[in-house]
Amino acid sequence: MSILVVGSVAFDNIQTPSGTVENCLGGAATHFSLAASYFTDVRVIGVVGKDFTAEHEAVFTRRGIDTEGIERADGLSFHWTGSYVNNLNEAQTLGTDLNVFQTFDPKIPESCKDSEYLFLANIDPVLQARVRSQMPKVRMVCGDTMNYWIADHATNLAKVLRELDVLLINDGEARMLAGDRNLVMAANKILSMGPKTLIVKHGEYGATSFFGERSFDNARALHPFRAPALPLAEVVDPTGAGDSFAGGFYGYLASQPELTPAVFRTAMFYGGVMGSFAVERFGTERLQNVTREEIDERFKLFKEISHLEYANA
Repeated sequence: MSILVVGSVAFDNIQTPSGTVENCLGGAATHFSLAASYFTDVRVIGVVGKDFTAEHEAVFTRRGIDTEGIERADGLSFHWTGSYVNNLNEAQTLGTDLNVFQTFDPKIPESCKDSEYLFLANIDPVLQARVRSQMPKVRMVCGDTMNYWIADHATNLAKVLRELDVLLINDGEARMLAGDRNLVMAANKILSMGPKTLIVKHGEYGATSFFGERSFDNARALHPFRAPALPLAEVVDPTGAGDSFAGGFYGYLASQPELTPAVFRTAMFYGGVMGSFAVERFGTERLQNVTREEIDERFKLFKEISHLEYANA
């Protein structure tokens, strides 16, 4: 089944203890779509400028990603500059140039409107709601957000939350959204806002899923489930880890004929797998070149360190 992702396609300048790169291809929709493409068909909605070349587009098309929905605008693409020199777990934003992304108005081609799954990446909740309204027949909607939208656009964000099957955010954002430092209490409050399921990312410590009573049809409420992260000897660039996690998670879900608690838990592990590959190189370099054999081999390693087979028994 196909996933339609709406979000940023951007260029990044990144500083980490491993070095510095400039103008590498990035953006939430980019990392997400590359990670998800190893599991299912992906279509991208975004906007780029004149600096987005045929070579950049080939990064998508080599993975079979449909780029018809990427709009070409007169100007420069969204550009982000950040540093992880002081802390690999937290980006220090040194510069944000929205450029053509500032006036982004998502346009969904007719060829994309039959997508079964929708992922609303981290963009203005007004745009997220607009896209959601144009896709009334999707099987599942997953969304992301960030502290800026939570703090300053709460009313518009609340409308989006009511439309989500899955909300995927980090632990700081979850506590901020709920106004509660206790993560379990925060999760319960967020689930009451509308999402059927909440996934909270913990960076290098994995992710936790919280299930509401509506998470699965004809199923009782489930206990939270924690998927670990894979210990890595070196992290080169954590920029796209969260979006790559989302791509692996949602891509695996979309590849399955039935959505069950066991499938959902397995998807969280594939999310961790794709996030672990993403951080091994700058930008999208590793995601462009990983093989499905490497993905499945690393998934086996996740099972060995976590005893996933017992969780799905």
